[in-house]
Amino acid sequence: MISGLETTIAGAVAHLKQVYGGLQAGRASAALVDDIQVESYGSMMPIKNLANISCPDARTLRIEPWDKAMVGAIERGIVIADIGITPQNMGAHILLPIPPMTEERRKKLVKVVHEEAESTKIIIRNARQEAMKKVKADADLSEDEKKRFEKDIQEAVDARNKEVEELAKKKETDILTV
Repeated sequence: MISGLETTIAGAVAHLKQVYGGLQAGRASAALVDDIQVESYGSMMPIKNLANISCPDARTLRIEPWDKAMVGAIERGIVIADIGITPQNMGAHILLPIPPMTEERRKKLVKVVHEEAESTKIIIRNARQEAMKKVKADADLSEDEKKRFEKDIQEAVDARNKEVEELAKKKETDILTV
């Protein structure tokens, strides 16, 4: 019962980390473009499968395709993805200069951070409810065992909720830092 709960809430927290990694905080991060889909020889693939993505400095992303013929396709994919950054085709690689963020954009991103944290907490809450139902419905367990399982479930949920709060606070600080 608890292992299923742990798997569900660990997946929710991992998804939150992935979402936070993709939020542009005014600094270059490979997560900004990792999952952008690009047409490669008739099929769609994420950029991370087609190129080396690096950050030569805090405000620049460099995308260097392993197949130089893919530079144009990657550039089109970034433009289509509409991430708010105009790619610069340098022939053998693409540069993405990360523009400084405005105060308005920072506030919007902080709202997104809190919305994502809340949706993750809802997933955790729902998983807790399901686990509690299973414990209460299990006729093979004594009352003491049920209480112990409920306590263990609540401890696991509290620990993950605390982790979500810490992630949100860290990302908010990251975004608001000029």
